[in-house]
Amino acid sequence: MNQGHKILVVGSANTDMVIRVDEFPSAGQTLMGHSFLLNPGGKGANQAVAAARLGGKVAMMARLGNDLFGKQTIENFKKEGLNVEGVVLDNKLPSGVAQIVVDKSGENTIVVAGGSNLALNTRQIKKYFGLVQEAEIILLQLEIPIETVLYVAKKASGLGKKVILNPAPASKLSDKLYASIYAITPNETETKFLTGINITGEKSAQHAADFFHDKGVKVVIITLGAAGAFLSTADYSGTIATSEVEAVDTTAAGDTFNGALAAALSNEMSWEEAVAFANKAAALSVTKHGAQASVPFLQDLKV
Repeated sequence: MNQGHKILVVGSANTDMVIRVDEFPSAGQTLMGHSFLLNPGGKGANQAVAAARLGGKVAMMARLGNDLFGKQTIENFKKEGLNVEGVVLDNKLPSGVAQIVVDKSGENTIVVAGGSNLALNTRQIKKYFGLVQEAEIILLQLEIPIETVLYVAKKASGLGKKVILNPAPASKLSDKLYASIYAITPNETETKFLTGINITGEKSAQHAADFFHDKGVKVVIITLGAAGAFLSTADYSGTIATSEVEAVDTTAAGDTFNGALAAALSNEMSWEEAVAFANKAAALSVTKHGAQASVPFLQDLKV
């Protein structure tokens, strides 16, 4: 697969602290875990790394603490081949961290302390706006201030860029933001939060997709976990299946999907092809432990 258009990911970068347990603790309970891992994470960083590993040419715009975690993160970005021109070290706030607990079935619970991610503001975007101008695809999530997300989306869509929003963690979105989004990629839980519609099949998925289309979003992709993803565009509507795998850790499966989607689109795949590619990448990611550690490389997909 040849390198295509440039991708810009504007988003969060965290250090993940992962503890594996048999079952999640209840309130007030102390459990002994099996293992502890320290991994690079954060939705923005995960998606950027996934896009780069899967054939995209990627720039990252993020804000890190001027601390050990922040410096390690920048080095990791460089190792992954990301353009780090727009990554800033904050001298006041610590790097973001996430505490992740994974049970024996591979399900996870996550608590995030945003730290410097919450200071990724419009001033930083303006300073490195050349990265927005150079990119063709802008990938956004909601672990940075919503005002920053809206600013980037409006400016980028005004320049004719394809803005993809992964609305996670779920947060209410304004009509102004919807109007600036080309594609949205919620999972079933986020879809219900945003639309009020419970996804029980293709009919309800299309009903939810129409909610987003009515807001001005051209492409809607509702990720369905092991069932694949529901895609709705002007030319296509339906569920694109994924391969069956034995999941050991679902951390970053959604991020892998979004990064893979951006990479596929940047390499001129159609939306249907891109979703199938992203499904395959996400399925592979859940067979390994960790966030970025589980993200596959292009050769793993045998494309």
